[in-house]
Amino acid sequence: MSTQPKTNAKLHLETIAVHAGVEPDPVSGAVMTPIYQTSTYAQADVAVHKGYEYSRTDNPTRTALQTALAALEGGRHALAFASGMAAIDTLLRLVKPGEHVLCGNDVYGGTFRLFDKILSGYGLEFSFVDAADSGAFAAAMQPNTRLVWLETPTNPMLRLADIAAAAELAHAHGAWLAVDNTFASPVLQRPLTLGADFVVHSTTKYIGGHSDVVGGAIVLNDDEAYARLKFLQNAIGAVPGPMDCFLTLRGLKTLALRMAAHCRNATLVAQYLSDHTAVSQVIYPGLDSHPQYDLARRQMSGPGGMISFILHGGEAAARTVARETRLFTLAESLGGVESLIELPAPMTHASVADSPLAVDPGLVRISVGIENAQDLIDDLARVLSRVG
Repeated sequence: MSTQPKTNAKLHLETIAVHAGVEPDPVSGAVMTPIYQTSTYAQADVAVHKGYEYSRTDNPTRTALQTALAALEGGRHALAFASGMAAIDTLLRLVKPGEHVLCGNDVYGGTFRLFDKILSGYGLEFSFVDAADSGAFAAAMQPNTRLVWLETPTNPMLRLADIAAAAELAHAHGAWLAVDNTFASPVLQRPLTLGADFVVHSTTKYIGGHSDVVGGAIVLNDDEAYARLKFLQNAIGAVPGPMDCFLTLRGLKTLALRMAAHCRNATLVAQYLSDHTAVSQVIYPGLDSHPQYDLARRQMSGPGGMISFILHGGEAAARTVARETRLFTLAESLGGVESLIELPAPMTHASVADSPLAVDPGLVRISVGIENAQDLIDDLARVLSRVG
C-alpha cells in the first residue's frame, strides 16, 4: 500500500512527528495505532479484501509507521524493514551486476561488509573514496556508476559531505544518490530536499530512540522506484513485525524533543573534551575546529548527538575510559536516550580492520544521551583524570 503522507506539508516537524500516519481506530476510537498482531486477513470473496492480505506484504501498524517516516523526511513513500542492513540490502538490489557504486570511505562497518564481502561477489562494483573531498569524489565516477552512497555525518569519523553537490554530480552521470541519514535524523537533515533520491535509516537509532527495537527504512519520492522496492520488500520479506512498528512509531513522536536534548548535551560535552589536557582531538560538527563546520551549519539544523575523540594515551587510555565510565554504558549502537561509549575499531567497525577504511584503535565514539549534561561531564572527568 502507498505511504504518501496525509499530513499538511505546512506543519512544523514536531507536529508532523506526533500526527503523521495516525488516525483514530475506526472500531474503538483508540487514539494510538493498534498493534495489528495478525499474520493474515479475512477476505469478503476470492481476492476481495480491505487492502491487506498477508502481513509480510502489508500490515496496518507498518503502514502507519511508513506514512509517518515519509512525512518526516518530506518524501512521498517510505518502506520499513526489519533492520537498517535489510533496508540497505534491498535498496542495493536496484543496482545490476556490472554496475558501479561510489561510496564514501568512512561508513558503518556493516555497510562496508555488505558491499565488499557480499554484494561484490554478485557482480556489483564498489569504490570507496573520501566524500568530503569533492574533487576526488567526482574523479571516481565511472561510466557505469549507478548509485552514489553517502553517510553524512559519517560513522565514526563524523565527516560531512555536501548532499546538494553530490546529488548534482550523481544526476549529471545518470546515477542515483542515496544518503544514510541515521546520525542526523530527519529533525536535523532532510536529504530529499537537497536532491537525494533515497534516504536510508537504521530506525534502531534516533528514530526509535529507546534502544528497545531494531529496524530500518527507505524514504523516496520516485513512484517507479517505490513500486520496485515495494515488490522487493514483499518478495524478500525482511519486514518488521507489528510490535516493532508500534515501538518505532511511538519513539518517533518525541524525536524532535530528544534531538534537541542530544544536540544540547553533546555540544557541552564536546566543548569540555576539547579543553581537556588528556584529549588530543575532538571530532564534532558543532565545534568550529571541525573541517566541515561551515557545511554543517548550512546543511544541518543542529550538530547531532555523536562525538568521536582521541586521547594522548592512545588505545590503552581509550580502553580505560570505555571500561570505567558509569553513566556512559559500554555498548554498540547509538541514538538512545541513554549515553553509550565504544571503541569502533574492535567493536562496530571490526569488519573494516584489514581494509583502507580501518579505524584508529584509539578512537572513542560516544552517543550522548538526554541525561543531565553536567552529570555526563562529571562521569568523563572522573575517568579522564586517571589517563591524563
